[in-house]
Amino acid sequence: MRIDFHASQRSSLGVEWELQLVDRRTRQLVSAASEVLAELSGGSPDGHPKAKHELFESTIEVITGVCGTVAEARADLAGTIGELDALLAARGLAPMCAGTHPFSDWRDQQLSPNPRYARLVEDVQWPARRLLIFGVHVHVGVRSAEKAIAIANAASAYIPHFLAMSASSPYWKGSDSGLASSRSKVFETLPTAGLPYQLSGWPEFEQLMTTLISAKAITSIREIWWDIRPHPDFGTVELRICDGLPRLTEISAAAALSQCLVQWMDEEIDRGDPPPVPKGWVVRENKWKAARYGLDADIIVNDEGALRPVRHELAELVDRLAPVAARLECADELAGVLDVLAEGPSARRQREVVAAGGTMVDVVDALIAEFATDRAVHAPLTAGAAP
Repeated sequence: MRIDFHASQRSSLGVEWELQLVDRRTRQLVSAASEVLAELSGGSPDGHPKAKHELFESTIEVITGVCGTVAEARADLAGTIGELDALLAARGLAPMCAGTHPFSDWRDQQLSPNPRYARLVEDVQWPARRLLIFGVHVHVGVRSAEKAIAIANAASAYIPHFLAMSASSPYWKGSDSGLASSRSKVFETLPTAGLPYQLSGWPEFEQLMTTLISAKAITSIREIWWDIRPHPDFGTVELRICDGLPRLTEISAAAALSQCLVQWMDEEIDRGDPPPVPKGWVVRENKWKAARYGLDADIIVNDEGALRPVRHELAELVDRLAPVAARLECADELAGVLDVLAEGPSARRQREVVAAGGTMVDVVDALIAEFATDRAVHAPLTAGAAP
């Protein structure tokens, strides 16, 4: 099967942010997406161009258009959220984001009214039914199919970096999972999710998709949910690693790191010095370490098993990408990665709320406050303090 790659302008950017719809009174997830989206789109049969359904009715995905800079992507997301805010407030709802809801149960959620989602649940059953998880996806444009494969292969070395800085799902159904990112482990139970295959080139990608579709393992390429994947329709490398992030500032940092990393690799290929492809077993072990420990993880940095703190690796990566960030006009946003290192990822902040005597309700209030104010919260809020 031939798959056309619709090449993009180099380093173009798109961001997808999966938001939770939360009842301000109970702090539980609420199945309100269809009602809100219908009003947001003014009844248009095509829906709103930048706010979409996801698997469950308690989720709305906000997406940007094709952007040139991180600042443009941030403004695009903020504009759509501004449209949503009044509609949610009128219903007693609040938007928030983290890799999981601290205590809502997947068994209480309604599926979105899309035959695609019903088919997924029917085919996959329990692993799909419990996908009450939320992420951030970043698309970065590349100019050829072969580059998309080469960059996706090499970028897999940085899966633990992205996961550690975005880890925001320590809680699952009201209990501490012991992980920084329980979302990543829940998602991996899908048969076509998780770590990407390392492919020799675009022909092997075409052959793999042909095999999977012929074998009825998937019905389209959209059902390949790797942590990093080439996206033929958009002409991008899509980084799908990150847990849901509570604040636009953190979204901007993840987007800048993604855009700069892909651009840097693109330029290295042009110079005839393509970045190395890591061994699959190293990537697998390092992803586990990041999911378990977040920014406290020590990751493998060579084939002999030497370890270094992932926070040191991230700081060095930011330094290496600084010249690229200057050219892409996202130096401030890339520096936001260092702010995450200093204040801790969301998983740590959520646990700080509980360690200070807060409840799961307090954790939700803190996440709602972070979303509304774009500021980190490190202690439980008093009752009713969430905006």
